[in-house]
Amino acid sequence: MEKSETGRDTIPMIGREDRYMISIKNLKKVYKTTQQTIKAVDSLTLDIEEGEIFGVIGYSGAGKSTFVRLLNRLENPTDGKVFIDGKEMTSLKPSELRLARQEIGMIFQHFNLLWSRTTKENISFPLEVAGVPRVEREKKVQELIDLVGLSGRENSYPAQLSGGQKQRVGIARALANNPKVLLCDEATSALDPETTNAILDLLVSINQKLGLTIVMITHEMHVIRKICDQVAVMEAGNIVEQGRVIDVFSQPKEPVTKKFVEQLMSNDEDDDSMDFVLEQVKEGFIVQLHFVGEATNDTLISEIAKKYPVDVNILQGKITQTQNGALGTMMIQMLGDRTSMLEAITYMKSTSVGVEVIREND
Repeated sequence: MEKSETGRDTIPMIGREDRYMISIKNLKKVYKTTQQTIKAVDSLTLDIEEGEIFGVIGYSGAGKSTFVRLLNRLENPTDGKVFIDGKEMTSLKPSELRLARQEIGMIFQHFNLLWSRTTKENISFPLEVAGVPRVEREKKVQELIDLVGLSGRENSYPAQLSGGQKQRVGIARALANNPKVLLCDEATSALDPETTNAILDLLVSINQKLGLTIVMITHEMHVIRKICDQVAVMEAGNIVEQGRVIDVFSQPKEPVTKKFVEQLMSNDEDDDSMDFVLEQVKEGFIVQLHFVGEATNDTLISEIAKKYPVDVNILQGKITQTQNGALGTMMIQMLGDRTSMLEAITYMKSTSVGVEVIREND
């Protein structure tokens, strides 16, 4: 192992990808049993820039939790390479890996706290393992308690804390060694919606204050919408779509992505009202619009009214905010002669607005 100018051990930098904090090349994880071979992660390649909040979303069994555990080698890959801050994690020896993990924090769905330790003792634990002197540990622990909003609960045991408070302890503990990367494996899945929002706000604040790169593993669209800059959609161990949140979800291409978008843009009441609309509206075309930016829909409808002899009635609409801007859907009824309506639809499809004809009435 190499020595730095201060004499401390360092890990050799292997094949650094200067642009990215995390760079993954052809990553695979295969589980073999006597009866079958399961590809949990299959030839996955991905780059994550420094300071991003990067979301990985997929349904149960998609491989996303295995993927995040491969990043810090809680699971060893079958094949492929993982670089984090220029270090090839997949080639490190055990002693090197222990050192590298100090720069990678991780928080879990079920908190993974030490139940016989208080809040400050849980947060102090990784500092003890790293051999940090007591006075320095105590100072750092208090800074983290203040950062995550747990002042006054320093001496509480996990059994005395709410779910949100437990996760705040988990976050503080993950930050103890000043990591460059924070991995979050379904970190809000066990929390109620209000507490989830508070934890997500905390993660955004930490990202901004500390410049951390955060990887969010989740099956919840709300998490992706609220805090992520980029998203990768996983299915059957593969990334099927990837890009800016607003781009991926304004123009979803894969069926699984479209299903997530439907969940984001609707609820049970919306589904009921859509069924009612489809039952009541018997004339013209019913068209679903997907757009980016709150004013886009108004501009487009105004242009159609000027360009074509058609009438447009707004039947239903919803706008939701992402980190990249507003994402909206709108259902409209178009009335007029068939040729004019088809021409108007062709025009809409030539714009940045996504267009889907739901039904053509006679």
